[in-house]
Amino acid sequence: MRYYIADLHFFHEGLNDNMDCRGFLSVEEMNAYVLERWNAKVRPGDDVVILGDVSLGNAEQTSGLLRQLNGRLYLIEGNHDHVIRHRKFDASLFQWIRPYEELRDNKRKVVLSHYPIFCYNGQYRKGEHGEPLTYMLYGHVHNTQDEVLVNRFIHLTRQTMYRARGADQAEPIPCQMINCFCMFSDYTPLTLDEWIVVDERRRARMEQEET
Repeated sequence: MRYYIADLHFFHEGLNDNMDCRGFLSVEEMNAYVLERWNAKVRPGDDVVILGDVSLGNAEQTSGLLRQLNGRLYLIEGNHDHVIRHRKFDASLFQWIRPYEELRDNKRKVVLSHYPIFCYNGQYRKGEHGEPLTYMLYGHVHNTQDEVLVNRFIHLTRQTMYRARGADQAEPIPCQMINCFCMFSDYTPLTLDEWIVVDERRRARMEQEET
């Protein structure tokens, strides 16, 4: 099984009271909760792609915590992942560390970046029944004003019509961008299909709040 999650920010004290307002009493409590949620879902043979900003702890702290996480780990490098360059950090805890990647997931392309990519590779590809064949998974913006702007872009794009070469009529532009922010899944890594459901429900709530 392959899972995805973004912006864990282990050891980031400030996120409990600012920006995310995660509400934990300490980073120790936050780290323990995330570890519990993670290992309740992920088995040792599973793969987990972290979409950036894994930890603000030092090399020893971060390596020690990562050793407690089930599964084979992969990292899409984020802007806060400075620890991975420290000589005392155990980079072997990750199968690979990359700034960007494209993978196959159950016959679909998954574009992976810490930062949202508005015009991503394969965006217009659909299956024979019109189903999306490419998804863009990102992090970085948490649930901030930047995510609001990304959501506006997604909504506008899906409302914009285009006619593909050889098509008889125009259709809405596909836009399958999903923010895998850890708080959207209660700090639990999710499969692509699970993230699709979480994203659809979140967008339905946003539409209700606007009406």
